[in-house]
Amino acid sequence: MTASTPRPVRLINYLAYGANDVLGAGSMAVISAWVLVFYTQFCGLSAGQAALIFATARILDAFASPMIGHVSDGFGRTALGRRFGRRRFFILAAIPLLPSFALMWLPGMSFAYYLVSYVLFELIYAMEIIPYETLAAEMGSDYRTKAKFAGFRILFAQGSAVLAGFLPLWLINWLGRDSADTFFYMGAIFAVLFMLAAAALYLCSWERAHVAAPVAARNVSPIAALYRNLASTLRIRAFRLHLGLYLGGYISQDVFNAAFTFFVIFALSGSTQIASGLLGTMYIVQFVAVLIAIQLALRAGPAAAYRTAAGCFAAGVVALLAQWKLGIPATAAPVWIGIGLVGLGRGALNYIPWATYNYMADIDEIVTGRRREGSFAGVMTFVRKATQAAAVAGVGVLMDVGGFVAKAPVQSSGAIHTLALVLGIGTIGVLVLGVLVSLRFRLGPATHAVLMAEIEHLRAGGREPTSEQSRRVVEDLSGWRYDQLWGNNPVGR
Repeated sequence: MTASTPRPVRLINYLAYGANDVLGAGSMAVISAWVLVFYTQFCGLSAGQAALIFATARILDAFASPMIGHVSDGFGRTALGRRFGRRRFFILAAIPLLPSFALMWLPGMSFAYYLVSYVLFELIYAMEIIPYETLAAEMGSDYRTKAKFAGFRILFAQGSAVLAGFLPLWLINWLGRDSADTFFYMGAIFAVLFMLAAAALYLCSWERAHVAAPVAARNVSPIAALYRNLASTLRIRAFRLHLGLYLGGYISQDVFNAAFTFFVIFALSGSTQIASGLLGTMYIVQFVAVLIAIQLALRAGPAAAYRTAAGCFAAGVVALLAQWKLGIPATAAPVWIGIGLVGLGRGALNYIPWATYNYMADIDEIVTGRRREGSFAGVMTFVRKATQAAAVAGVGVLMDVGGFVAKAPVQSSGAIHTLALVLGIGTIGVLVLGVLVSLRFRLGPATHAVLMAEIEHLRAGGREPTSEQSRRVVEDLSGWRYDQLWGNNPVGR
Protein backbone atom coordinates (compact mmCIF):
# COMPACT_ATOMS: atom_id res chain seq x y z
CA MET A 1 0.00 0.00 0.00
CA THR A 2 1.38 3.40 -0.95
CA ALA A 3 1.94 5.70 1.95
CA SER A 4 0.25 9.12 1.91
CA THR A 5 2.35 10.55 4.76
CA PRO A 6 5.93 9.89 5.93
CA ARG A 7 6.20 6.75 8.01
CA PRO A 8 8.81 5.91 10.63
CA VAL A 9 11.27 3.23 9.55
CA ARG A 10 11.41 0.47 12.16
CA LEU A 11 13.79 -2.44 12.69
CA ILE A 12 11.42 -4.86 10.95
CA ASN A 13 11.51 -2.67 7.83
CA TYR A 14 15.30 -2.62 7.80
CA LEU A 15 15.41 -6.39 8.31
CA ALA A 16 12.87 -7.14 5.57
CA TYR A 17 14.62 -4.82 3.14
CA GLY A 18 18.03 -6.30 3.90
CA ALA A 19 16.78 -9.90 3.75
CA ASN A 20 15.75 -9.50 0.12
CA ASP A 21 19.40 -9.30 -0.87
CA VAL A 22 19.55 -13.01 -0.15
CA LEU A 23 18.06 -13.07 -3.64
CA GLY A 24 19.99 -10.09 -4.99
CA ALA A 25 23.49 -10.94 -3.84
CA GLY A 26 22.96 -14.57 -2.86
CA SER A 27 21.97 -15.72 -6.33
CA MET A 28 24.80 -13.75 -7.90
CA ALA A 29 27.31 -15.23 -5.43
CA VAL A 30 26.17 -18.75 -6.26
CA ILE A 31 26.21 -18.11 -10.01
CA SER A 32 29.58 -16.36 -10.14
CA ALA A 33 31.28 -18.95 -7.91
CA TRP A 34 29.70 -22.21 -9.10
CA VAL A 35 27.85 -22.06 -12.42
CA LEU A 36 31.00 -22.28 -14.55
CA VAL A 37 32.18 -25.23 -12.45
CA PHE A 38 28.76 -26.90 -12.75
CA TYR A 39 28.54 -26.42 -16.51
CA THR A 40 32.08 -27.59 -17.31
CA GLN A 41 32.79 -30.19 -14.63
CA PHE A 42 29.37 -31.83 -14.24
CA CYS A 43 27.37 -31.08 -17.40
CA GLY A 44 30.06 -31.55 -20.04
CA LEU A 45 29.65 -28.08 -21.54
CA SER A 46 32.75 -26.32 -22.81
CA ALA A 47 33.76 -23.00 -21.30
CA GLY A 48 32.87 -21.45 -24.65
CA GLN A 49 29.31 -22.85 -24.50
CA ALA A 50 28.95 -21.43 -21.01
CA ALA A 51 30.09 -18.05 -22.32
CA LEU A 52 27.42 -18.24 -25.03
CA ILE A 53 24.73 -18.81 -22.40
CA PHE A 54 25.83 -15.72 -20.50
CA ALA A 55 26.03 -13.60 -23.65
CA THR A 56 22.52 -14.61 -24.81
CA ALA A 57 21.02 -13.76 -21.42
CA ARG A 58 22.66 -10.33 -21.49
CA ILE A 59 21.33 -9.48 -24.95
CA LEU A 60 17.78 -10.20 -23.76
CA ASP A 61 18.40 -8.39 -20.50
CA ALA A 62 19.50 -5.28 -22.38
CA PHE A 63 15.82 -4.84 -23.25
CA ALA A 64 14.13 -6.32 -20.17
CA SER A 65 15.91 -4.69 -17.20
CA PRO A 66 15.74 -1.05 -18.36
CA MET A 67 12.12 -1.52 -19.41
CA ILE A 68 11.12 -2.89 -15.99
CA GLY A 69 12.67 0.12 -14.25
CA HIS A 70 11.05 2.58 -16.63
CA VAL A 71 7.62 0.91 -16.43
CA SER A 72 7.70 0.80 -12.62
CA ASP A 73 8.24 4.59 -12.49
CA GLY A 74 4.83 5.10 -14.11
CA PHE A 75 3.04 1.93 -13.00
CA GLY A 76 1.21 3.78 -10.24
CA ARG A 77 -1.21 5.11 -12.86
CA THR A 78 -2.61 1.60 -13.45
CA ALA A 79 -5.24 -0.18 -11.35
CA LEU A 80 -2.73 -2.86 -10.30
CA GLY A 81 -0.17 -0.23 -9.37
CA ARG A 82 -2.67 1.70 -7.25
CA ARG A 83 -3.73 -1.46 -5.42
CA PHE A 84 -0.40 -3.27 -4.93
CA GLY A 85 2.17 -0.48 -5.42
CA ARG A 86 3.99 0.58 -8.56
CA ARG A 87 7.19 -1.14 -7.34
CA ARG A 88 5.80 -3.76 -4.99
CA PHE A 89 3.46 -5.30 -7.55
CA PHE A 90 6.45 -6.72 -9.41
CA ILE A 91 7.92 -8.13 -6.19
CA LEU A 92 4.63 -9.88 -5.42
CA ALA A 93 4.33 -11.27 -8.96
CA ALA A 94 7.88 -12.69 -8.85
CA ILE A 95 7.39 -14.80 -5.70
CA PRO A 96 5.80 -17.90 -7.32
CA LEU A 97 8.36 -17.79 -10.14
CA LEU A 98 11.51 -17.85 -8.01
CA PRO A 99 11.77 -21.70 -7.87
CA SER A 100 13.12 -21.35 -11.42
CA PHE A 101 16.52 -20.90 -9.74
CA ALA A 102 16.54 -24.58 -8.76
CA LEU A 103 15.79 -25.61 -12.34
CA MET A 104 19.10 -24.11 -13.47
CA TRP A 105 21.00 -26.78 -11.56
CA LEU A 106 19.43 -30.01 -12.83
CA PRO A 107 22.29 -32.27 -14.00
CA GLY A 108 22.39 -34.26 -17.23
CA MET A 109 20.40 -31.84 -19.38
CA SER A 110 21.17 -30.40 -22.82
CA PHE A 111 22.86 -27.13 -23.76
CA ALA A 112 19.46 -25.75 -24.86
CA TYR A 113 17.97 -26.57 -21.45
CA TYR A 114 20.72 -24.74 -19.58
CA LEU A 115 20.40 -21.76 -21.91
CA VAL A 116 16.62 -21.45 -21.41
CA SER A 117 16.70 -22.05 -17.65
CA TYR A 118 19.47 -19.50 -17.13
CA VAL A 119 17.70 -16.84 -19.22
CA LEU A 120 14.38 -17.52 -17.46
CA PHE A 121 15.82 -16.98 -14.00
CA GLU A 122 17.69 -13.86 -15.06
CA LEU A 123 14.46 -12.26 -16.32
CA ILE A 124 12.56 -13.17 -13.13
CA TYR A 125 15.48 -11.84 -11.09
CA ALA A 126 15.27 -8.51 -12.91
CA MET A 127 11.51 -8.29 -12.36
CA GLU A 128 12.01 -8.55 -8.59
CA ILE A 129 15.33 -6.84 -7.97
CA ILE A 130 14.85 -3.64 -9.99
CA PRO A 131 11.75 -2.51 -8.02
CA TYR A 132 13.51 -3.63 -4.82
CA GLU A 133 16.44 -1.34 -5.50
CA THR A 134 14.13 1.68 -5.48
CA LEU A 135 12.65 1.03 -2.04
CA ALA A 136 15.43 2.48 0.13
CA ALA A 137 14.93 5.83 -1.60
CA GLU A 138 11.14 5.37 -1.44
CA MET A 139 11.02 4.66 2.32
CA GLY A 140 13.85 6.92 3.51
CA SER A 141 14.87 10.50 2.81
CA ASP A 142 17.81 11.42 5.06
CA TYR A 143 21.41 10.26 4.68
CA ARG A 144 21.54 8.13 7.85
CA THR A 145 18.32 6.22 7.12
CA LYS A 146 19.48 5.36 3.62
CA ALA A 147 22.89 4.35 4.97
CA LYS A 148 21.17 1.98 7.40
CA PHE A 149 19.16 0.43 4.57
CA ALA A 150 22.39 -0.14 2.66
CA GLY A 151 24.09 -1.57 5.75
CA PHE A 152 21.31 -4.09 6.46
CA ARG A 153 21.22 -5.02 2.78
CA ILE A 154 24.92 -5.78 2.55
CA LEU A 155 25.00 -7.64 5.87
CA PHE A 156 22.31 -9.99 4.58
CA ALA A 157 24.15 -10.19 1.27
CA GLN A 158 27.30 -11.32 3.02
CA GLY A 159 25.34 -13.83 5.10
CA SER A 160 23.87 -15.35 1.93
CA ALA A 161 27.34 -15.38 0.37
CA VAL A 162 28.63 -17.35 3.38
CA LEU A 163 25.88 -19.86 2.71
CA ALA A 164 26.81 -19.91 -0.98
CA GLY A 165 30.37 -20.76 0.01
CA PHE A 166 29.73 -23.43 2.66
CA LEU A 167 26.50 -25.06 1.43
CA PRO A 168 28.19 -26.99 -1.41
CA LEU A 169 30.74 -28.29 1.10
CA TRP A 170 28.02 -29.58 3.41
CA LEU A 171 26.13 -31.15 0.53
CA ILE A 172 29.32 -32.73 -0.86
CA ASN A 173 29.96 -34.33 2.52
CA TRP A 174 26.40 -35.69 2.46
CA LEU A 175 26.05 -36.72 -1.21
CA GLY A 176 29.66 -37.46 -2.14
CA ARG A 177 32.22 -35.30 -3.93
CA ASP A 178 31.29 -36.50 -7.43
CA SER A 179 27.52 -35.98 -7.18
CA ALA A 180 26.06 -33.31 -9.46
CA ASP A 181 22.90 -33.38 -7.30
CA THR A 182 24.86 -31.19 -4.87
CA PHE A 183 24.11 -28.18 -7.02
CA PHE A 184 20.42 -28.96 -7.51
CA TYR A 185 19.83 -29.23 -3.76
CA MET A 186 21.77 -26.01 -3.28
CA GLY A 187 19.56 -24.29 -5.87
CA ALA A 188 16.38 -25.61 -4.24
CA ILE A 189 17.42 -24.39 -0.78
CA PHE A 190 18.22 -20.94 -2.12
CA ALA A 191 14.95 -20.81 -4.09
CA VAL A 192 12.96 -21.31 -0.87
CA LEU A 193 14.97 -18.56 0.84
CA PHE A 194 14.35 -16.24 -2.12
CA MET A 195 10.58 -16.72 -1.85
CA LEU A 196 10.53 -16.10 1.91
CA ALA A 197 12.66 -12.96 1.57
CA ALA A 198 10.53 -11.51 -1.24
CA ALA A 199 7.32 -12.14 0.75
CA ALA A 200 8.77 -10.40 3.82
CA LEU A 201 9.84 -7.43 1.69
CA TYR A 202 6.37 -7.05 0.19
CA LEU A 203 4.69 -7.13 3.60
CA CYS A 204 7.10 -4.71 5.31
CA SER A 205 7.72 -2.01 2.69
CA TRP A 206 5.94 1.00 1.22
CA GLU A 207 6.41 3.68 -1.41
CA ARG A 208 6.39 7.46 -1.67
CA ALA A 209 3.06 9.08 -2.46
CA HIS A 210 2.44 11.28 -5.49
CA VAL A 211 5.61 10.50 -7.43
CA ALA A 212 5.46 12.13 -10.86
CA ALA A 213 5.69 9.76 -13.82
CA PRO A 214 8.37 10.41 -16.44
CA VAL A 215 7.30 12.54 -19.38
CA ALA A 216 7.85 10.87 -22.74
CA ALA A 217 9.90 12.69 -25.32
CA ARG A 218 7.94 14.23 -28.17
CA ASN A 219 7.96 13.08 -31.77
CA VAL A 220 9.68 9.78 -30.97
CA SER A 221 8.39 6.24 -30.50
CA PRO A 222 7.65 4.99 -26.95
CA ILE A 223 10.66 2.64 -27.13
CA ALA A 224 12.96 5.46 -28.21
CA ALA A 225 11.57 7.64 -25.42
CA LEU A 226 12.19 4.85 -22.91
CA TYR A 227 15.85 4.45 -23.83
CA ARG A 228 16.36 8.20 -24.03
CA ASN A 229 15.08 8.47 -20.47
CA LEU A 230 17.36 5.67 -19.30
CA ALA A 231 20.39 7.03 -21.13
CA SER A 232 19.77 10.41 -19.52
CA THR A 233 20.70 8.91 -16.13
CA LEU A 234 24.27 8.88 -17.41
CA ARG A 235 24.14 12.67 -17.74
CA ILE A 236 24.28 12.90 -13.95
CA ARG A 237 27.96 13.22 -13.08
CA ALA A 238 27.82 11.52 -9.68
CA PHE A 239 25.98 8.56 -11.20
CA ARG A 240 28.65 8.10 -13.86
CA LEU A 241 31.34 8.12 -11.19
CA HIS A 242 29.23 5.85 -9.00
CA LEU A 243 29.05 3.31 -11.82
CA GLY A 244 32.84 3.43 -12.05
CA LEU A 245 33.16 2.62 -8.34
CA TYR A 246 30.49 -0.05 -8.60
CA LEU A 247 32.01 -1.78 -11.59
CA GLY A 248 35.55 -1.56 -10.22
CA GLY A 249 34.46 -3.23 -6.98
CA TYR A 250 32.12 -5.81 -8.45
CA ILE A 251 33.74 -6.86 -11.73
CA SER A 252 36.98 -7.51 -9.85
CA GLN A 253 35.03 -9.87 -7.58
CA ASP A 254 33.31 -11.54 -10.53
CA VAL A 255 36.65 -12.28 -12.19
CA PHE A 256 38.07 -13.54 -8.91
CA ASN A 257 35.03 -15.76 -8.21
CA ALA A 258 34.97 -17.26 -11.71
CA ALA A 259 38.67 -18.18 -11.60
CA PHE A 260 39.18 -18.93 -7.90
CA THR A 261 37.66 -22.42 -7.63
CA PHE A 262 39.63 -23.61 -10.66
CA PHE A 263 42.77 -21.91 -9.27
CA VAL A 264 42.42 -23.78 -5.96
CA ILE A 265 41.76 -27.13 -7.63
CA PHE A 266 44.40 -27.05 -10.37
CA ALA A 267 47.03 -24.47 -9.32
CA LEU A 268 47.05 -25.11 -5.55
CA SER A 269 46.32 -28.85 -5.80
CA GLY A 270 43.10 -28.55 -3.82
CA SER A 271 39.56 -29.88 -4.32
CA THR A 272 35.99 -28.62 -4.67
CA GLN A 273 35.54 -29.18 -0.94
CA ILE A 274 38.60 -27.08 -0.08
CA ALA A 275 37.50 -24.33 -2.47
CA SER A 276 34.03 -24.32 -0.88
CA GLY A 277 35.52 -24.00 2.59
CA LEU A 278 37.82 -21.18 1.52
CA LEU A 279 34.95 -19.30 -0.13
CA GLY A 280 32.77 -19.70 2.93
CA THR A 281 35.56 -18.41 5.18
CA MET A 282 36.15 -15.48 2.82
CA TYR A 283 32.47 -14.53 3.04
CA ILE A 284 32.55 -14.68 6.85
CA VAL A 285 35.43 -12.20 6.80
CA GLN A 286 33.45 -10.06 4.35
CA PHE A 287 30.57 -9.94 6.83
CA VAL A 288 32.90 -8.53 9.50
CA ALA A 289 34.44 -6.17 6.95
CA VAL A 290 31.04 -4.63 6.19
CA LEU A 291 30.68 -3.59 9.84
CA ILE A 292 34.10 -1.94 9.65
CA ALA A 293 33.33 -0.33 6.29
CA ILE A 294 30.14 1.31 7.57
CA GLN A 295 32.10 3.20 10.21
CA LEU A 296 35.04 3.94 7.92
CA ALA A 297 32.78 5.33 5.18
CA LEU A 298 30.97 7.61 7.64
CA ARG A 299 34.21 8.95 9.13
CA ALA A 300 36.65 9.07 6.21
CA GLY A 301 34.11 9.24 3.39
CA PRO A 302 33.12 6.54 0.89
CA ALA A 303 35.89 7.32 -1.62
CA ALA A 304 38.71 6.97 0.92
CA ALA A 305 37.16 3.80 2.33
CA TYR A 306 36.91 2.42 -1.20
CA ARG A 307 40.63 2.93 -1.87
CA THR A 308 41.57 1.24 1.41
CA ALA A 309 39.38 -1.76 0.56
CA ALA A 310 40.74 -2.07 -2.97
CA GLY A 311 44.31 -2.11 -1.66
CA CYS A 312 43.44 -4.86 0.83
CA PHE A 313 41.75 -6.99 -1.85
CA ALA A 314 44.71 -6.60 -4.22
CA ALA A 315 47.17 -7.56 -1.46
CA GLY A 316 45.22 -10.76 -0.84
CA VAL A 317 45.32 -11.70 -4.52
CA VAL A 318 49.07 -11.13 -4.60
CA ALA A 319 49.46 -13.37 -1.53
CA LEU A 320 47.52 -16.20 -3.24
CA LEU A 321 49.61 -15.91 -6.39
CA ALA A 322 52.81 -15.94 -4.32
CA GLN A 323 51.65 -19.15 -2.66
CA TRP A 324 51.19 -20.74 -6.10
CA LYS A 325 54.60 -19.60 -7.32
CA LEU A 326 56.21 -21.02 -4.20
CA GLY A 327 54.48 -24.38 -4.73
CA ILE A 328 52.53 -24.24 -1.46
CA PRO A 329 49.30 -26.30 -1.66
CA ALA A 330 45.80 -25.13 -0.69
CA THR A 331 45.91 -27.27 2.46
CA ALA A 332 48.76 -25.18 3.92
CA ALA A 333 48.22 -22.38 6.44
CA PRO A 334 49.38 -19.43 4.24
CA VAL A 335 46.25 -19.67 2.09
CA TRP A 336 44.24 -18.22 4.98
CA ILE A 337 46.31 -15.04 4.95
CA GLY A 338 45.41 -14.39 1.34
CA ILE A 339 41.75 -15.30 1.85
CA GLY A 340 41.54 -13.06 4.92
CA LEU A 341 42.91 -10.03 3.07
CA VAL A 342 40.64 -10.70 0.10
CA GLY A 343 37.60 -10.94 2.39
CA LEU A 344 38.41 -7.70 4.22
CA GLY A 345 38.68 -5.80 0.95
CA ARG A 346 35.64 -7.36 -0.71
CA GLY A 347 33.30 -6.70 2.21
CA ALA A 348 33.91 -2.95 2.03
CA LEU A 349 33.75 -2.94 -1.77
CA ASN A 350 30.33 -4.58 -1.57
CA TYR A 351 28.96 -2.01 0.88
CA ILE A 352 30.29 1.30 -0.42
CA PRO A 353 28.73 1.39 -3.92
CA TRP A 354 25.29 0.41 -2.61
CA ALA A 355 25.51 2.94 0.20
CA THR A 356 26.19 5.73 -2.32
CA TYR A 357 23.63 4.43 -4.82
CA ASN A 358 20.74 5.28 -2.49
CA TYR A 359 21.47 9.00 -3.01
CA MET A 360 21.57 9.02 -6.80
CA ALA A 361 17.84 9.79 -7.15
CA ASP A 362 18.36 12.82 -4.89
CA ILE A 363 21.06 14.19 -7.19
CA ASP A 364 18.85 13.48 -10.18
CA GLU A 365 15.98 15.31 -8.51
CA ILE A 366 17.91 18.57 -8.28
CA VAL A 367 18.63 18.26 -12.01
CA THR A 368 15.20 17.18 -13.28
CA GLY A 369 12.82 18.17 -10.49
CA ARG A 370 11.42 14.61 -10.56
CA ARG A 371 11.96 11.25 -8.88
CA ARG A 372 13.23 8.49 -11.19
CA GLU A 373 14.33 5.70 -8.86
CA GLY A 374 13.07 3.04 -11.25
CA SER A 375 15.14 4.30 -14.17
CA PHE A 376 18.32 4.30 -12.08
CA ALA A 377 17.54 0.84 -10.72
CA GLY A 378 16.98 -0.48 -14.25
CA VAL A 379 20.31 0.88 -15.45
CA MET A 380 22.09 -0.42 -12.33
CA THR A 381 20.69 -3.94 -12.65
CA PHE A 382 21.40 -4.15 -16.35
CA VAL A 383 24.96 -2.89 -15.93
CA ARG A 384 25.56 -5.26 -13.01
CA LYS A 385 24.24 -8.34 -14.77
CA ALA A 386 25.86 -7.46 -18.09
CA THR A 387 29.28 -6.94 -16.55
CA GLN A 388 29.02 -10.02 -14.36
CA ALA A 389 28.13 -12.15 -17.36
CA ALA A 390 30.92 -10.55 -19.39
CA ALA A 391 33.41 -11.25 -16.59
CA VAL A 392 32.38 -14.88 -16.14
CA ALA A 393 32.14 -15.44 -19.90
CA GLY A 394 35.50 -13.74 -20.41
CA VAL A 395 37.12 -16.04 -17.89
CA GLY A 396 35.54 -19.00 -19.70
CA VAL A 397 36.83 -17.88 -23.10
CA LEU A 398 40.34 -17.26 -21.76
CA MET A 399 40.32 -20.68 -20.13
CA ASP A 400 39.41 -22.24 -23.50
CA VAL A 401 42.18 -20.30 -25.23
CA GLY A 402 44.63 -21.31 -22.51
CA GLY A 403 43.95 -25.01 -23.11
CA PHE A 404 41.50 -25.81 -20.30
CA VAL A 405 39.79 -29.20 -20.84
CA ALA A 406 36.32 -29.73 -19.35
CA LYS A 407 35.99 -32.63 -16.86
CA ALA A 408 39.75 -33.32 -17.00
CA PRO A 409 41.18 -34.18 -13.56
CA VAL A 410 44.51 -32.52 -14.43
CA GLN A 411 45.16 -29.43 -16.54
CA SER A 412 48.21 -28.44 -18.57
CA SER A 413 50.76 -25.95 -17.28
CA GLY A 414 49.53 -23.47 -19.91
CA ALA A 415 45.95 -23.71 -18.64
CA ILE A 416 47.11 -23.23 -15.04
CA HIS A 417 49.21 -20.20 -15.96
CA THR A 418 46.20 -18.73 -17.75
CA LEU A 419 44.11 -19.16 -14.60
CA ALA A 420 46.78 -17.42 -12.54
CA LEU A 421 47.00 -14.51 -14.99
CA VAL A 422 43.23 -14.08 -15.04
CA LEU A 423 43.05 -14.17 -11.24
CA GLY A 424 45.90 -11.69 -10.85
CA ILE A 425 45.86 -9.25 -13.75
CA GLY A 426 42.09 -9.44 -14.26
CA THR A 427 41.21 -8.76 -10.64
CA ILE A 428 43.84 -6.14 -9.83
CA GLY A 429 43.50 -4.35 -13.17
CA VAL A 430 39.81 -3.70 -12.60
CA LEU A 431 40.47 -2.59 -9.03
CA VAL A 432 42.95 0.02 -10.28
CA LEU A 433 40.28 1.50 -12.56
CA GLY A 434 37.89 1.80 -9.63
CA VAL A 435 40.52 3.52 -7.50
CA LEU A 436 41.15 6.10 -10.24
CA VAL A 437 37.44 6.91 -10.36
CA SER A 438 37.28 7.24 -6.56
CA LEU A 439 39.72 10.16 -6.72
CA ARG A 440 36.97 12.27 -8.35
CA PHE A 441 33.99 11.10 -6.28
CA ARG A 442 32.94 13.61 -3.57
CA LEU A 443 29.54 12.46 -2.32
CA GLY A 444 29.38 12.06 1.45
CA PRO A 445 27.26 13.04 4.46
CA ALA A 446 28.26 16.72 4.32
CA THR A 447 27.77 17.18 0.57
CA HIS A 448 24.48 15.25 0.67
CA ALA A 449 23.17 17.58 3.38
CA VAL A 450 24.03 20.57 1.17
CA LEU A 451 22.30 18.89 -1.76
CA MET A 452 19.06 18.27 0.15
CA ALA A 453 19.02 21.85 1.45
CA GLU A 454 19.37 23.18 -2.10
CA ILE A 455 16.54 20.92 -3.30
CA GLU A 456 14.24 22.44 -0.68
CA HIS A 457 15.46 25.92 -1.64
CA LEU A 458 14.60 25.31 -5.30
CA ARG A 459 11.29 23.68 -4.44
CA ALA A 460 10.35 26.83 -2.51
CA GLY A 461 10.98 28.94 -5.62
CA GLY A 462 14.62 29.91 -5.16
CA ARG A 463 16.66 30.65 -8.25
CA GLU A 464 20.09 31.51 -6.86
CA PRO A 465 22.22 29.24 -4.65
CA THR A 466 22.10 29.80 -0.91
CA SER A 467 25.90 30.19 -0.90
CA GLU A 468 28.87 29.90 -3.20
CA GLN A 469 29.93 26.70 -1.44
CA SER A 470 26.48 25.22 -2.09
CA ARG A 471 26.80 26.12 -5.76
CA ARG A 472 30.13 24.30 -6.02
CA VAL A 473 28.81 21.21 -4.26
CA VAL A 474 25.66 20.74 -6.34
CA GLU A 475 27.43 21.56 -9.60
CA ASP A 476 30.14 19.01 -8.81
CA LEU A 477 27.60 16.30 -7.94
CA SER A 478 25.22 17.00 -10.80
CA GLY A 479 27.63 18.03 -13.55
CA TRP A 480 25.32 20.96 -14.48
CA ARG A 481 25.49 24.72 -13.88
CA TYR A 482 23.21 25.97 -11.12
CA ASP A 483 21.01 27.95 -13.52
CA GLN A 484 20.39 24.71 -15.47
CA LEU A 485 19.08 22.78 -12.47
CA TRP A 486 15.47 21.99 -11.50
CA GLY A 487 14.34 21.04 -14.99
CA ASN A 488 16.09 23.81 -16.92
CA ASN A 489 17.90 21.20 -19.01
CA PRO A 490 17.04 18.36 -21.43
CA VAL A 491 17.79 15.54 -18.96
CA GLY A 492 15.02 12.95 -18.79
CA ARG A 493 12.74 14.66 -21.29
